Amino acid sequence: MKGGTPMTVALWMLLLVVWPAMAQARDGTGPETSTITVSATGRVTRAPDHVIATFGMETAGRSLADAQRRNHAVMAKVIERLRSLAIEPEHIQTSSFTITPQYRPSPPRSNDAVSPPPGIIGYVVGNTVTVDVRKPEQMGAVIEGVLAAGANQFHGVRWGLVDERPAQVEALKEAAASAREKARTLGDTLGVKLVRIISVNEEGRLVQPTPRLTRTMAAMEMDGGAAPVSPGEIQVEASVTLVYEIAPN
Repeated sequence: MKGGTPMTVALWMLLLVVWPAMAQARDGTGPETSTITVSATGRVTRAPDHVIATFGMETAGRSLADAQRRNHAVMAKVIERLRSLAIEPEHIQTSSFTITPQYRPSPPRSNDAVSPPPGIIGYVVGNTVTVDVRKPEQMGAVIEGVLAAGANQFHGVRWGLVDERPAQVEALKEAAASAREKARTLGDTLGVKLVRIISVNEEGRLVQPTPRLTRTMAAMEMDGGAAPVSPGEIQVEASVTLVYEIAPN
């Protein structure tokens, strides 16, 4: 580099240092980062503070108007009974409404005869109502009251928390602390140093309890008692996966 200026010489020296490192990065021959991956799950239990129940009513009639009229009459009684139990109107919702035609059975077919199209002989109207009961201890009385009002279908219950976030945060904290402790234990055992966290992944879920009806519907009708529904506890889970960069001690 004869006759080069000091600036030119400095640029060439910088290229001599940086270019090999860039080439290594491009062809993947650079030093790999050593890592360990740890996962942990945190669990928090809470008593449910509300329950969603689904009831239904199916009515049949020779005409659609007749089936709808019968269905409406029963569902009006169901809504009235729910309101008498202090269930707020915004917590009562029609979740489905169906109309199903009923057809006359087809006569036996002969080989040379064309069967007439089946005729409609009636209709079945189905109406399903979803109720959000904010006092879980009321659930037995709600089931009894709605069935007594005329509903002929009970589709079950789903327990929940009005606000799941505090329980989720607590479960997440527990999972993260457990994952960090696992990483420290592994580092001490393997004789390596935890340099930094490279990545964090988390996920959560709510585990529904299984509701228990401790008496049959026939037994409830005999003694006039409400259905005793035991909610158990809701378990909120959160899982955390940490990837650490490690180095020799």
